[in-house]
Amino acid sequence: MSILVVGVNHRSGPLPLLERLTIAPDDLAKRVNGLAQRDNIREAVVLSTCNRTEIYVIAERFHGAYADICDFLCELGELDVDELSPHLFSEHDGAAVGHLFEVAAGLDSAVLGEGEILGQVRTAWQVALDEAAARSGLNLLMRSAVETGKRARSETAIGRGTASVSHAAVEMLGDVAGDLSNRRVTVVGAGSMGEGVAMALHKAGGADICVVNRSPERGAALAQRVGATALGFERLDEALASADVVVASTGSGAAVITIESIERARAEVDRPLLVVDIAVPRDVEPGVADLDGVTVFDLDDLRDWADRGRAQRAKEADMVRRIVAEEVENFKVEQTARQAAPLVASMRQAADDVRAAELDRFSSRLADLSAADRDSVEALTKAIISKLLHEPSVRLKTDAGTPQGDRNAAAVRDLFNLG
Repeated sequence: MSILVVGVNHRSGPLPLLERLTIAPDDLAKRVNGLAQRDNIREAVVLSTCNRTEIYVIAERFHGAYADICDFLCELGELDVDELSPHLFSEHDGAAVGHLFEVAAGLDSAVLGEGEILGQVRTAWQVALDEAAARSGLNLLMRSAVETGKRARSETAIGRGTASVSHAAVEMLGDVAGDLSNRRVTVVGAGSMGEGVAMALHKAGGADICVVNRSPERGAALAQRVGATALGFERLDEALASADVVVASTGSGAAVITIESIERARAEVDRPLLVVDIAVPRDVEPGVADLDGVTVFDLDDLRDWADRGRAQRAKEADMVRRIVAEEVENFKVEQTARQAAPLVASMRQAADDVRAAELDRFSSRLADLSAADRDSVEALTKAIISKLLHEPSVRLKTDAGTPQGDRNAAAVRDLFNLG
């Protein structure tokens, strides 16, 4: 069996393709469950964010699992193989482990070191656990990835400063639009991304913030925390009319800011409008960018902007890569040790079967012993077996995955007649 990752991310595919492959949170459990039922896949975790849709599996058959994942992605995005294939990337075993650890550590993010991805990795793992799609193999992998991400952020400064897409969007606004003091900024969407934008704007100070959200209660709660006003979606036109800047970050899956809505809302407004769309799929209809007086930035623009600041974190990134390399080696050691575990268990079971049979054979001679004495004999014989097998067990685990380990395993199978 192999660890395999196949997917499309911001490095391998354009934004329109990523939009088609994004999985809504409410749909993720069903998708993971269906993937794990495929013939060549033993376990599966699906990581779907604004920057990537990546499928991690324990593959029964490598080529069969690769084909299953390709079929899954084609069905998900309603794509032909020819449309998908040029943008697919894949890695297996050690390279797949290293890639996931870099993702969790923030090295593979559009905003280097961003912190949101670690929570997204945890969420993807939890959904797979809930669907029984992640078991021993991927549980070890995902737990190690989360630990790597935590080490990267606690032992280096990779996550300091601009460490999320939402914060980067606000910093880009400052670069593009200048001082936001006395500007009306409308945040469309009060989910995690919208909350991040609103909090960053509030921290920067000066902006007059309006939060527009489908759920009035959630929008009002966020608005209260950042000193903003809150409107329901039925008043989106009103918010667009009064805004100087709009940041859109809903999870609607379809455009909520359309050419028609902008033309209707801005018919009597003679001020330029800056729109930043950080949603995937995009919240802003493509033609909005062609309207007079309207400038639209999307995630591709944000990534280009973020790339200019990556050099500032290069030193920290090198430190994180060393952590990733250490954790990949630690994972390999634990993985090979687990491969020895079934043999160790079989050896100990074989020895305990002999112990139990001998006690049974001498049961008549032990009949006169008190219950306490019989318990003492039981404990004594178990302790002898445990001490005798301790060193062989340790050697089997320590040497697993090496030529010496293969020789040790063969000898144990022969000596204990384990087959």
